[in-house]
Amino acid sequence: MNNRNRLTIYILIGLALGIVVGYLANANLADPAGFSDAMSLVTTLFLRLIKMIIAPLVFATLVVGIAKMGDAKEVGRIGVKALGWFVIASVISLSLGLILVNLFRPGDAMALSGALPPVGASSGIVTTGLTLKEFITHLVPSSIVDGMARNEILQIVVFSLFFGTAAAAVGARATPLIDAVDGVAHVMLKVTGYVMNFAPIAVFAAVAGIIAKSGLGVLSTYGIFMAQFYFGIGLLWIVLILIGMAFLGPRVLRLITELREPTLLAFSTASSEAAFPKTLEGLERFGVKNRLAAFVLPIGYSFNLDGSMMYCTFAAVFIAQAYGIELDLATQLTMMLVLMLTSKGMAGVPRASLVVIAATLAQFNIPEAGLLLLLGIDHFLDMARSATNVIGNGIATAVVAKWEGELGEPVKDVTISPLR
Repeated sequence: MNNRNRLTIYILIGLALGIVVGYLANANLADPAGFSDAMSLVTTLFLRLIKMIIAPLVFATLVVGIAKMGDAKEVGRIGVKALGWFVIASVISLSLGLILVNLFRPGDAMALSGALPPVGASSGIVTTGLTLKEFITHLVPSSIVDGMARNEILQIVVFSLFFGTAAAAVGARATPLIDAVDGVAHVMLKVTGYVMNFAPIAVFAAVAGIIAKSGLGVLSTYGIFMAQFYFGIGLLWIVLILIGMAFLGPRVLRLITELREPTLLAFSTASSEAAFPKTLEGLERFGVKNRLAAFVLPIGYSFNLDGSMMYCTFAAVFIAQAYGIELDLATQLTMMLVLMLTSKGMAGVPRASLVVIAATLAQFNIPEAGLLLLLGIDHFLDMARSATNVIGNGIATAVVAKWEGELGEPVKDVTISPLR
């Protein structure tokens, strides 16, 4: 058994043990919330270790990849293809969420239950920084050091694009610098290997903590809503895989196999960001040249969060239904366009979707208090959408590689090299 399969099995064991221990803690401990807080410390530590890796890894791999392309036209061409795919995937995800929430109408059952929060209740979700103006000014970092310190992937991508393009234009004089940045990438990938050894423990702590705090009862209370959302996520997976198959053929199934470990990690920790390094590794094993994967994947983390976008439309209309607010087709389509804009640059971290939804609700006079209906189960919903984000970005990167002729034969095992 190789290390990848071993780690996957350990993560599954951690997931199962977390459910059991969380249930026992909720049923038997006098203070299950205290136990949950203790477990959250372990999860927080792991996620912080992951975030420690992201900024230097994205910067190093992206800069070297662009520098080795050497042609600004090639960078632009790949970028346009990637963004084109992201827009199409976004429309599909948002539309599927709208269709399913109107078909299932989960909010009607919540309205009949009489358990709605008062319209004026506060959800506690901060909604600032989501206007078009804020998004545009947020694109470019005032300081790359500040952007890296806050793990703003979109800002890191913008700076890396300029830096890598300039390095390519300088030519031979920039070679020692690019070699040094290449060395940084290799070191960060080695650090990633060390950090991932703690993944099963983090998964155990995350699941045990949320079950201990909320109990299994929260799953039964919102069981229908969660089942409908998970059905939608499964349908979105099928749609994305079928579209990927149109370009990649049967190899798309091999791609899904290569992405099973990062997908499981994203599902267990409810964080797409946690899976970034392993997704990059899985794509190279699939045959994607690293210089292209290192360019497309970080952009996808800002522009192609398929699971999160589907959740935005599903949840926003659900809240409107719960409060008896009927939205006509034109209003729902307008909401979808608003979400297309406000969701771009949304971080692949827990609860980011709630911020986008909260801002959107205010624009359509839907009570923000409705978010309180979802806070108790948001972690379980976030698990599904985070895993979907990984699948969506993996397929997008592989398809762009196919278009560019940068998709080689699968490799059994690799050490990621940004020079490829």
